[in-house]
Amino acid sequence: MPQKTPIAVLISGRGSNMTALMEACSRPDYPARISLVLSNRPDAIGLKTAHDAGLPTLCIDHKQYGKDRRSHEKAVDEAIRQSGAQLVCLAGYMRVLTPFLVQQWQGKMLNIHPSLLPAFPGLHTHEAALKAGVQRHGCTIHLVTDGVDEGPILAQASVPVLPDDTAERLAARVLEQEHQLYPRVLADYITKLNLA
Repeated sequence: MPQKTPIAVLISGRGSNMTALMEACSRPDYPARISLVLSNRPDAIGLKTAHDAGLPTLCIDHKQYGKDRRSHEKAVDEAIRQSGAQLVCLAGYMRVLTPFLVQQWQGKMLNIHPSLLPAFPGLHTHEAALKAGVQRHGCTIHLVTDGVDEGPILAQASVPVLPDDTAERLAARVLEQEHQLYPRVLADYITKLNLA
């Protein structure tokens, strides 16, 4: 039985990529296990999904910290460290991180973004792709750096943009790719870092 690297997964909503990672981690041969699922929103559906699966969950509500982003991130950082996690996977964590948290986990924090970066950073990527008239769209897994969606790219997956696509239809096809890509890239990255 290979040693499994503990990871923390940060979510803000339903956590569909978290679910894909959970399913991967449940396989005996997968090199990671989830030591914590953390959300900044108490109403995140993914917290219940993780809790029901028997995973440790925690909410650190950013609203209770007002404008003090650093204090919120210090609490998040402390929780991640207490869980024993060696890597952090952002999976729909809808907070722009400050340099404090980014630097604590430099090279050990991954994010999944629903576009082929550097195209369409930020929000509303599917609408932006349709508006720009691109022929291919997709998702990117990258390391987190101080710049939003600017970190080194680890992998990408793409889908064709179809003539009758709506943002919702395009998003659904991209999401299928996300769910396949994230577990695969995480496993490769753990192997590369020699953590497992």
